[in-house]
Amino acid sequence: MKAESTPLAGVTLITPTVHGDTRGFFLETWHAERYADLGISLPFVQDNHSRSTQGTLRGLHLQTEKPQGKLVRVTAGAVFDVVVDCRAESPSCGQWHGVTLTATGQEQLWIPPGFAHGFYVLTESADFVYKCTDYYHPDSELSLAWDDPALGIEWPIVEGSELQLSEKDRAGLLWQDCPLYQGLI
Repeated sequence: MKAESTPLAGVTLITPTVHGDTRGFFLETWHAERYADLGISLPFVQDNHSRSTQGTLRGLHLQTEKPQGKLVRVTAGAVFDVVVDCRAESPSCGQWHGVTLTATGQEQLWIPPGFAHGFYVLTESADFVYKCTDYYHPDSELSLAWDDPALGIEWPIVEGSELQLSEKDRAGLLWQDCPLYQGLI
């Protein structure tokens, strides 16, 4: 397994060792001791799986209560995965980082609690799976505006594809209106 730091402290790109031959492949997607060596030792309490079509953008989501750490990966297709640091005490608060995750590369991204998260589907469809360190808490969920100029996220929108957003994501908060940014939470 290879682990790479990102510009946002705590966010780690992990490339598991894949054992493959003509029959297929095998890899470990979670091993508590090995991941603890990387600083990922929070217990996971929920696994999620979504399938989305090309042009779908999900996010940027976070929970102000019961913040979730997430270990994310793609099992079919490819996505551009984005995190925004929302930790008020962090020197990189308000900064973003993006990485392409693919089923072929088997990359994983560790996102500690305190980050907004979203992804954009690059291929015809993508299956996105992730482990969470806390349960979904809809009463404290926020969506940040995916296209907020203050964040300046450079989404690689596929030419000719129609951007697909949920109503919740269309109504995302601007960073300047985010209660975390304003120090209200």
